[in-house]
Parts: sequence; C-alpha cells; structure tokens
Amino acid sequence: MRRFKTGFMRAAGVVSAVFALALSAQSAGAAEPGNGFQVERYEVELRPDLATTAVSGSQAIELVVTDADLREVVFSSNALEVEGATLDGSPIAVVSDESGIAFTLPRPLAVGETVRLQFTMRGFPARGVTTVPNGIYTGYFGCDWMVCLQNPPGDKADLQLDLFLPDGAVSLGVGEQTETVDLPGDLTLHRWQSDWPTSPYLFGFAAGRFSRMDVDTPHGTLSYLNGTGDTADLADLFAQTPEMVAFFASRAGLDLPGGAYAQLLVPGRAAQETMSFSIIGLGELEREREDPSSAWIIAHELAHQWWGNLVTTQTWRDFWLNEGFATYMVAAWEQHRFGEAAYQQELDVLRKRRKQLQELGWDKPLTWDGDYPTLGHRRAVQYSKGALFLSELREDIGDAAFWEGVRAYTKAHAGGTVTSRDLQSAMERASGRDLEPLFAEWVYGVDGDQSADVAETP
Repeated sequence: MRRFKTGFMRAAGVVSAVFALALSAQSAGAAEPGNGFQVERYEVELRPDLATTAVSGSQAIELVVTDADLREVVFSSNALEVEGATLDGSPIAVVSDESGIAFTLPRPLAVGETVRLQFTMRGFPARGVTTVPNGIYTGYFGCDWMVCLQNPPGDKADLQLDLFLPDGAVSLGVGEQTETVDLPGDLTLHRWQSDWPTSPYLFGFAAGRFSRMDVDTPHGTLSYLNGTGDTADLADLFAQTPEMVAFFASRAGLDLPGGAYAQLLVPGRAAQETMSFSIIGLGELEREREDPSSAWIIAHELAHQWWGNLVTTQTWRDFWLNEGFATYMVAAWEQHRFGEAAYQQELDVLRKRRKQLQELGWDKPLTWDGDYPTLGHRRAVQYSKGALFLSELREDIGDAAFWEGVRAYTKAHAGGTVTSRDLQSAMERASGRDLEPLFAEWVYGVDGDQSADVAETP
C-alpha cells in the first residue's frame, strides 16, 4: 500500500491542478478561453527572477481562426499584467480578470485566417513556480507564467521558449535546447524548442545553478540534475532509469521522444512530469529505496513521456489513457525487472483501491465524464481501474497481440491526440478480434458507447 499512496501523491497534484484550472477558466458572461481559434505556436521571451519567482518578458502567439466572425480571443486567466497588445502589428485592447485574458479584435476575423498576437507581460505567477536552494522549477500551471490555454488537453501547439538567465545557470525546457548565447549584463540566452506539438499543461522549465550528469543510452540521452542544494549521488538515485528507458522504448516501439529526457532532483516529495523532463522529490526516492522493486515515481513519470505527453488524450473524458497507461506500465516494468510476484503485488494494490470504491457502491466506466465526489474516486477510476483494464485486456488477447497493439497505438498517434476508440481499433487489429464487449464493459459502460460526445471538462 505504501507504494500506491506514494505514487498517487503526484496524481493528486496534477489532477486537482489541471481540473481546477480548467473549471476556473470558465466565464459566465463572456467567451470561454479557446473558443473560436486554434493556437499553432507560442513564442515566449522570459526573464525569470530565480530568487523571487517574478517573471517579465514578451510573447507572440500564432493562431488560426476556427469560428466565423471572431471578435474576441480569450486565454486562460493568470495573475500577470498583460499590456501593449497588437494583432499583426495593430494595437488592440486587452482585459484580464478571473474569467480569462481577453484580446478585443479590431475587426471580425474569417475562418481559416492566420494572425499573430503579441504583447508584454510581467508579475508574480500565482501558482506553478517553486523555488529550490539554487533555482526554480515549474509544474502544471504553464498558463500562470505565460499566456496560453490550459484546457482542453488536446489543444497541442509548438513552443519556443527563450530564457534569459544569469551566467552560469543551467536550464531545462520543452524539447531541445537549440541555442545558448552570451549577452551583455552577465546574462545568457537559453533557447528551447519543442520537438512535437505539446499540450500547454505540460509546458515547463527549470533554471538554476544545478550540478548535472549525462548518460548516453541506445534510446536517447539521460540527464540527472541536482536542485536540492546538498550533495547527492545522482548515478545511484537514478540507477534504474536506463533500464526503464530500454523497457518502455521496446514496449512503445519508439525511442525517447526527442532523443533526451532529464530528471531534476528537488527537496521534498514533488513528483511531476512535463514534456521532456520530470521533477523528482528526494523524499519520494528515499521512501522507495526501502523497497528496490518499487521505483514507482521514477517509472511512472518516465512512462508519461510516451503515454500522456507524446500520445495525449484528446479530452478529459479519456484521461485514463494518460494515467491508466502510466500506472500499468509501472506494473509491467516490475514484472519485467523483478518477476511475476512483483507484478501481481502491484496489481493487488490497484484491485484493493478499486474494491474500496465498489464497496461504497460507486464505480464508473473509464470514459465517464460526470462529477467525481472526491479526488480519490477519480484516481481509483482513471488510474487504478484504467491500469486494471489494460491488465485484463492483455490477459484476454495474449501477450503478443497486446504489446503489438500498444506499439501500433503509440507509433500511429505519436505527437497527436487520442480517444478510447483509437486504442480499441489498434487492439482489434493486433488481435484480429472484436473487442467491443470488453471495451463496453470497462471503458464505455454497459449501456453503450459514451465516447462519442466530447466534454472539455470532467
């Protein structure tokens, strides 16, 4: 049970953070964030203060109009001051409040029209930026330190992030660090460019005077960074990561997305993934070192690089495709590395969690989009039941067909978004069987397919 509770500490953070932000972004009297347009690219120039978490800079957003007669562009709300806005070089008005950041357009925009929005910003992010002894890191609230759309998860876009940092600082970001430029005033520009279109809730960066070691593997380069402020044996703490990468790459049929992955060690019990790197709390690793067959946090966050980040659920309704997959891949890793008993032990924890929910008279299909009474209810369905369904599916169609289906599903949708139907189709092709009854029972509900209607919030 210890490992289950530890692993779901991270779940509580991301699920509550993402869903709370999604719901708070709704506006009763104005256009909702994201309505009427699709973002193609974010370009951010950011000057973060590593001591106070204050940020300042400028941003450009390239977007395509999707609704006729668009007169206002609204993004998720944050605490920053946004000013000096222009659309294709022409000044426009911007109003920011708790319902969103609204840019009033000088003329109606036509469907298919591509425009460029630019502005400056500054302030203290209300959430999502955490200080450590030698720097800062972000997590889950990308739209608090920049302007973007947190909801829904399927709105992927390219990101270029320019970080202006003190000389001697190192950084992590989304994708690849494509450029480092020495600047006047003891500053260095760190330019990061996404390798794939990325969901904004996975935008993130870290910066500071962190020690670092790199490890080359056949599947990509691994980087371990120490942000605790104390000495740490990074090679020992992350000793299992190369083996995990090899296992997940073989199951996905793809090497590490972008060819690289970093883990930043921080104080406390943080555990959260972004695209290209994860934040790993020293407290979590110390708990898990009591049982070498665990490594729950390292494995779970790493698995998300393929299942959740590279292949992302289109809406919150199918969120189990992110978290159920990552949860199951921990069990699969333990089976591969430590044997059948470790695999069954992990599944027993998930079965117990689901049984507790059933004893309360509460169980839902994986694509259920109603209101969950508690975060624990949500986790028991989307994480535990999601992983148990994958175990059931594997047992039903056999190992060869199951892993063939996983590889086909992952490769076909790399860089894109998915629904439960996409997974079902891949598994049916791999097994040569009609899996509708099994998916109806676990995923859609016995009353029929619930995946046809799209819901942007749970």
